Order: sequence, then C-alpha cells, then structure tokens
Amino acid sequence: MKENTDKKGFKSGFVTIVGRPNVGKSTLLNLILGEKISIVSKRPQTTRNRINGIKNTNNAQIVFIDTPGLHQSKKSLNELMVKQAVATLTDVDIIVFMAEPVMPGPEDDEILKLVTKANAPVILVINKIDTVKKSELLPLIKAYSEKDFFSDITPVSCLKRDGVELLMERIVDYLPCGEPFFPPDMITDRTERFLVSELIREKLFQFTRMEIPYSSAVVVDKFEEDNKKEIIRIIASIYVERESQKGIVVGKGGKMLKLIGTRAREDMERLLGSKVFLKLWVGVKKDWTKDVKRLKEFGF
Repeated sequence: MKENTDKKGFKSGFVTIVGRPNVGKSTLLNLILGEKISIVSKRPQTTRNRINGIKNTNNAQIVFIDTPGLHQSKKSLNELMVKQAVATLTDVDIIVFMAEPVMPGPEDDEILKLVTKANAPVILVINKIDTVKKSELLPLIKAYSEKDFFSDITPVSCLKRDGVELLMERIVDYLPCGEPFFPPDMITDRTERFLVSELIREKLFQFTRMEIPYSSAVVVDKFEEDNKKEIIRIIASIYVERESQKGIVVGKGGKMLKLIGTRAREDMERLLGSKVFLKLWVGVKKDWTKDVKRLKEFGF
C-alpha cells in the first residue's frame, strides 16, 4: 500500500471484522498486523473474546476488531460470544463482512440483516478464493452485488496473501480523517497475560479432540518477569467440565499436557521476545460453559 507522509491527511478509525465461524477473520487480522495476536484453528468458533489489533502506517491508524463467529446457540458461553460480535457493529467506522466463496445462504442473510442496521460502510471480503476457479467467482460477486448495500467487494486469499494490500487500500479510503488513538508501536490493547492464555487455548484446539477445546478455559495464575535471569515465569490453569476431559488433556503419563505446554511456550517466547518457564495445571469446573457465574469468573 502506498504511504502518504502528509500528516494533514492522516486517517484513523475502528474496523470490525464479522462473519460466520471459520471464514478466516483471525487469520486476516494476523496477516495484516504481521503478528499473531488472535489464535487460529481449522475448527469453527475458536475466537471467544473481542480482540483489538492496531495497524499503523504513515498515513493511517486502523484499529481492527476481531470477533467471535456469528452463529445460533442456546449455550450461555456461545450466547455471550455472539452478543460480543453484534455489539461491535455499533460505533465503528467500517464493517468488514467476511464470507467464503460460496453462494450466500440463510446464515449469511441473517448476519447481513444485523450489518445493514449499522451506520457504517460495509466492505465484503470473499476469502479463500484460491479454492475456486475464477469462473465460479464472478457469479458469486454478482449475487452479493445485487444485495446493493456493499460499499466495496474485495476477493482475497489469506493463505496465498493475495488481495490483502488492495483490501487495506479500500479500508483507508473509507476511514475518516483523525488523530491516532494509540501509540505507533502498539499492536493490540490486550494484555500479555491474555495473549498467553489464548496461545495455550490454541494448542488445546490443535491437539485435543471433539468437545475438549470447547469445554476448556485457561486462566493465567502467575505472570512474573525475572529480569536477573532474563526469563518470564508463567503458571496457568486449564479448566474443563468433566473428570474424563481432564484425563484427556493430561494424557497418558502427562504426555498431552507436556505437548500443549511445549508448543505454547515456543509461541510465547516468539511473542514476548524472552525465555519462558511455563507450568500448566488442569482442574475441573463442572458445566462451566452453562454457568453465568463461572463465565464471569473466567473473564467473559
């Protein structure tokens, strides 16, 4: 993207990224920032909390809001996730609606009904275009264009890094002029403790099966920097809903927990730029995903 050094034309604003689960919202945010602040998984409903990612250029500061995927569920945890996503549609400058390269279905239409109520330009981003032929893409763009409320339609492939620079140019075009909201060296307003807990949760998605990742919560009990030894000591608890799930997370002879800890620690050291000592503990909080009190206790 071409950069403009004229500060008189500086732009800034908030951009929310919404869409169905697993369309690539977190992947897009990480790609734009050049840093991993939002965890990714091939499984849907990985993102649970609103995460702000800050992109600074010479002519703009864009605060991206990554949100949980919009979906229908009666589970207390999932209801809270959807409420968070819907809440971001207000008081933002631009809405990025992400979709996969298939014809819009009923779920897309339900999300679009919410989007149309917001008073902001809507940019449609069709992701994963590397998975379809160009001849299949044109009818899809036409179908979305006929809905007649998108300010722009940009096809991208996050996997191939194709179209992302063009998307950034389109976003800056629609941003209002204004001063930056955050310091230029800041990439997220989330704490290191939060980012660390998310990296552990990502490994649960990566290495455990079935319902385990969705029944797990991570709480960082201790985050302590030892400047003399140049190491960060982290103690974290993984909570599941049943004893049988605890056994799976720990694994035979503790092998699964060791794998989760090792891979999470490697990512933490890259993120924090420091050696990390990580200790994990697994506990049980029965049916916590359905318990509003527990949800608040775990930071939802």
